[in-house]
Amino acid sequence: MAASDPETAQRQIDEIDALSSIYGDDWCVVDEDERIFCITISDCLEQPKWTVCLQVILPSEYPVSAPPIYQLNAPWLRGQDYIELTNSLEEIYVKNLGESILYLWVEKIREVLIEKSQSSDAAGPNIEKITEEIDEDNEDDYSLEYQPVQEDTIKTLNFVMSESQEDEELPPINHGNPISDRRSTFQAHLAPIVSPKQVKMVLAKLYENKKIASATHNIYAYRIYCEDKQTYLQDCEDDGETAAGGRLLHLMQEESSKQLGKNKRVRKDKKRTEH
Repeated sequence: MAASDPETAQRQIDEIDALSSIYGDDWCVVDEDERIFCITISDCLEQPKWTVCLQVILPSEYPVSAPPIYQLNAPWLRGQDYIELTNSLEEIYVKNLGESILYLWVEKIREVLIEKSQSSDAAGPNIEKITEEIDEDNEDDYSLEYQPVQEDTIKTLNFVMSESQEDEELPPINHGNPISDRRSTFQAHLAPIVSPKQVKMVLAKLYENKKIASATHNIYAYRIYCEDKQTYLQDCEDDGETAAGGRLLHLMQEESSKQLGKNKRVRKDKKRTEH
């Protein structure tokens, strides 16, 4: 993702270099060409109780005329906690228009985590309880932006992003059977991708098909697991069909949650058998 002008590009480079120097291993480059990064933020370096992963995509216009595109990931970050934190980040952006703000964002998140660790919730979040509630309820308000990431979820994924996977090859694409409903025809296509570049490669390959290229709406969604930070890189596209891509992404998240719940039940049954 090329920056809009050399000065803006240099400002992005300088900011990234500074953040990498300040935060060390906590700062992760997900995709340098696409300017996708994430950083793990916690209340304490030695024995962290509260942790958030901040994932950002830097648009070509950032920081001059556009904010970073961001996503917050933490099992406990839901409801009012999420709303208050995102409002704080947006307020920082508005107060510092045209300036580099990632450091301010990171430190604001850290400040919130420290406050939580010093409050009545000092014991830390009950991640298992939160996960079980999501598995059991499976409500429509399940968030698109803060999917819990647990070890069992990692094991259920067939593709994992890792630094060793540097070859960008076109993954296999499976094509579903067309389905007709109310004079509309739908067809699904599925591919195991491990990087945003592969998303583009798959889309480009599909668009070689004239029928797909001329379709009224081509919606898509993807999720990539970043193993080192235990978080997801995800995005979706509606292509003019309101919220269609978001619903597709929601379904993908629900499947991960269901699989997580299934694995937990199997593990509990195994423990009962052993006892």
